[in-house]
Amino acid sequence: MSKRDYYEVLGVDKSASKDEIKKAFRKLAKQYHPDVSQEANAEEKFKEIQEAYEVLGDDSKKAQYDQFGHAGPGGGFGGGGFNSGDFSGFGFDDIFSSIFGGGGGRRRDPNAPRQGEDLHFAMTITFEEAAFGIEREVELPKEDLCNTCNGSGAKPGTSPVTCGTCHGSGQISVEQATPFGRVVNRRSCHVCNGKGKTIKDKCSTCHGNGRVQVKSKINVKIPAGIDHGQQIRVPGKGEPGLNGGPSGDLYVSIRIKQHEYFERDGDDVYLEMPITFVQAALGAEVEVPTIHGKVMLKIPTGTQTGTKFRLKGKGIQNVHGYGKGDQHVIVKIVTPKKLTSKQKELLSEFEQLDNGANTESIFAKFKRAFTGDNK
Repeated sequence: MSKRDYYEVLGVDKSASKDEIKKAFRKLAKQYHPDVSQEANAEEKFKEIQEAYEVLGDDSKKAQYDQFGHAGPGGGFGGGGFNSGDFSGFGFDDIFSSIFGGGGGRRRDPNAPRQGEDLHFAMTITFEEAAFGIEREVELPKEDLCNTCNGSGAKPGTSPVTCGTCHGSGQISVEQATPFGRVVNRRSCHVCNGKGKTIKDKCSTCHGNGRVQVKSKINVKIPAGIDHGQQIRVPGKGEPGLNGGPSGDLYVSIRIKQHEYFERDGDDVYLEMPITFVQAALGAEVEVPTIHGKVMLKIPTGTQTGTKFRLKGKGIQNVHGYGKGDQHVIVKIVTPKKLTSKQKELLSEFEQLDNGANTESIFAKFKRAFTGDNK
């Protein structure tokens, strides 16, 4: 009976990479393993898949197969040239692990010290608090070691004992027969739930858990210059560790409230400053608010709306200590909505004087550009 093409067996193209071939093999091996598949011909398919991968998973054999096909040099593939008993190096431990939940690899000691879980907390602060820094106390629910049993879970005066089923390993082994021989499947011990120890008399406070839920108050120092979305790490303020392991960390995510007037870009601060038409035309010295206090800003004669002024060093302290940013003041000329009769009279007189000036106004140039009047 003629053999199927190995590429067809694994469902890959001839141009498939080694990783793609390995991935296809593992998927099919899981699907047709005789111990998990319900198909009648699962064992035959599984052997066919193994044979295909034994060739295509080896660069040298794959090159020979691509050149000679099943005939191959030295007796060919799938006959004397195929060693059905040797599958070392092809990841079967990984396959059995994913199928049975155990397999090869080093077992972790259930009683070894382990670090506790990290905690996460979101904190909202003001624009000024972000600029200058603040220390704030936060209260958050977390687990802590039970004070009654000191985290053992056992009634005071007693101690947990080594599990008699798994003998402290936290796992039990189940042997299964496969075409390759015996396969050892390691599972979490059902008696101690993988802990390796059992508690006969449980603590009445934590009911054998060794931990209790508490509300913990933690001081968090917010550094000056922190920006929206940045995180602060508070070491050792997460969940307590297991078996004497270190506690996890607390990560505080910072959210900054939007300011009514100031806007931030990095370490720089931006402010739109309203000024009057008279101040812009004649020039003036105006008082400008900054996060560091009020300063005086000189407005030159003839300042246009949208003009930007820079106040050096009046921005935000860099969170890493690399100096301060600047404050940028953008002036906006405010047009009055209500005028008195005298103000209207003076502005009309100003317009007449402006139109009669020797210097052509920008308004006249604008009008001439659209009317086509070149005079």
